[in-house]
Amino acid sequence: MSSDITANDSPHAHDEHHDHGPPSGLMRWVFTTNHKDIGTLYLLFSLIMLLVGGALAMGIRLELFEPGLQFINPDFFNQLTTMHALIMVFGAIMPAFVGFANWQVPLMVGAPDMALPRMNNWSFWILPFAFALLGSTFFMEGGAPAAGWTMYPPLVLQGAGNVPFMIFAIHMLGMSSIMGAINIIVTIVNMRAPGMTLLKMPLFVWTWFITAFLLVAAMPVFAGAVTMLLTDRFFDTSFFNAAGGGDPVLYQHVFWFFGHPEVYIMILPAFGIVSEIIPTFSRKPLFGYESMVYATASIAFLSFIVWAHHMFTVGMPLAGELFFMYTTMLIAVPTGVKVFNWVSTMWRGSMTFETPMLFALAFVVLFTIGGFSGLMLAITPADFQYHDTYFVVAHFHYVLVTGALFAIFAGAYFWLPKWTGHMYNESLGKWHFWLSTISVNVLFFPQHFLGLAGMPRRIPDYAVQFADWNMVSSIGGFVFGLSQLLLVYIIWQTIRGGEQATDEVWEGAHGLEWTLSSPPPYHTFVEAPEVR
Repeated sequence: MSSDITANDSPHAHDEHHDHGPPSGLMRWVFTTNHKDIGTLYLLFSLIMLLVGGALAMGIRLELFEPGLQFINPDFFNQLTTMHALIMVFGAIMPAFVGFANWQVPLMVGAPDMALPRMNNWSFWILPFAFALLGSTFFMEGGAPAAGWTMYPPLVLQGAGNVPFMIFAIHMLGMSSIMGAINIIVTIVNMRAPGMTLLKMPLFVWTWFITAFLLVAAMPVFAGAVTMLLTDRFFDTSFFNAAGGGDPVLYQHVFWFFGHPEVYIMILPAFGIVSEIIPTFSRKPLFGYESMVYATASIAFLSFIVWAHHMFTVGMPLAGELFFMYTTMLIAVPTGVKVFNWVSTMWRGSMTFETPMLFALAFVVLFTIGGFSGLMLAITPADFQYHDTYFVVAHFHYVLVTGALFAIFAGAYFWLPKWTGHMYNESLGKWHFWLSTISVNVLFFPQHFLGLAGMPRRIPDYAVQFADWNMVSSIGGFVFGLSQLLLVYIIWQTIRGGEQATDEVWEGAHGLEWTLSSPPPYHTFVEAPEVR
C-alpha cells in the first residue's frame, strides 16, 4: 500500500459534537445501521458457524479414524460432508470476509459509514434465518441434504423434504451476498476521502472491490442452477433429467460457472489482508503495489473461463479439455506474481514476528502448497487419476483452511486491538498459531498420499491399506478443532480488557484507520480526512 496515505489532521477524524455513542441493549444490534456494529455481527456469526461446521468435521474424522462402520451410518455421513461444506463456505469464510469489509473499508477509505446502511443491516440479518432453515433439515424425514455441497442431480433430487429448504436457504444466502457486494462497490466508488485515487487505495480495499464484482456476477448463476433443480423436482421440468431429454452434465457446467469464481471470492480478500500485514511487520512498503492490483484483476477475469477443470472426467471433447487445462495453468502466473511480491516485500525488511505476521507467513507457504497441487489437478490426463480422490480434498483444504481461514485469523489478530482498544495476549496468540499450523498439516498433508493411493472421497468406510494415514489425519483434525477454542478464549479475553492499545497499534502501520483512536469512535470521519 502506498505509504504516503496519512490523514492531514487526525484530531478532525471525528467531530466531538457528533460523537454520540450507540443505543444500549439488544435492540442496538437488531436495528443497527452502523458499519462497525454490522461488521462485529458478521464476524461473531462466522465464528459460531466455524465452530458448528468444525463440529460436523469432527464427526467425519471420528468415523474415518479406522476402517469399518463405527459410529455413523453412510447416509448420515454424507449429510455431514454436505452440511460441513455449505456451513464452512457460506457461513464461516464468506461472512468473515464481509465482516472485515464492513469494519475496515469505511475506515480505510475515510468514509463515515457504508453507502447503504439499512441494506447493510438487512444483508446481515438474512443470514441467521437462512442457516436456521438449512440446519432444520437435519430434523426432517430423510435428514439433511446428502449429495455433496455441489448438489449434483440426479442424486440431490432423491432428498426427501430437504430439497426446497436447502434451495430457499441458498437463495437467501445469495441475496445477502449480492446486497453486501453492491454496498461495498458503491461505498468504494462514491465515498472515498478527497485525494484517495483508485491507485492509492489500500490493497485490502482493492481486493474487496474486485471480489464484490465477482459476487454480483456469480451468485445469480448459482440461483439459476438451484431454481432449475427445484422445478425438476416439483414441476416436472427436465433440465437435468436424461429421461426427459435433459442433461445432468448441464448442471455441472452451470454450477461450476458459479463455483469457480466462488473459490476466488473466498481467497481474494485473504490476499488483501496478507498484503496489509506483511508490509506492516516488514517495515517496508508493499513491493509492486500496482502489479498486485493488476494480478488480482487478472485472477478475477480468468476465474470465469476455467470452470470445467472440475469436470475433466465427464467426457468433454479433447479441444475443451485442452482449453480448460491451459487457462487453468494460466492462473498460476498472476498468483505467482503475488507470492513473489510478498516475498520481495519481506526481503531485507526489518521483520518482527507477532501473531498476525506468523499467520500471514504460514498463509504464504501453505497456500502455495495448495496452489501447486492445484496445478497438478489442472493437467487433464493426471486429473483422471486424482479426480474424486482425497488428493482433491487435500488440495482445496490447503487453499481454504491454510489459505482463507489462516488469513482470517491473521486479520483478526491484526485489527482486534484497533477494534477493542485492548492488546490480545501475545503468548496465547503464538500458542494458537503453532497448535493450528502443526495440526492442520498433520490433518491435511497425509490426504495427498491417501488420494494418490486411490482412496475415494465422501465415503464412511475404506479398505485397510488406507488405515494408517486416516488415523494420523483424524488425530490432526481433533487437535486442530480443539485449538480453535483457544482463539475463542483469546477474543473473549481481549474484548473484556487487557493492555491499552495505542492509536497506531503496530509500529510501521500505514493508512487512515491507524490515525483514529483505539477503539475508534462510534461515528468516524464525520469530516472527511484529506489524503496526500
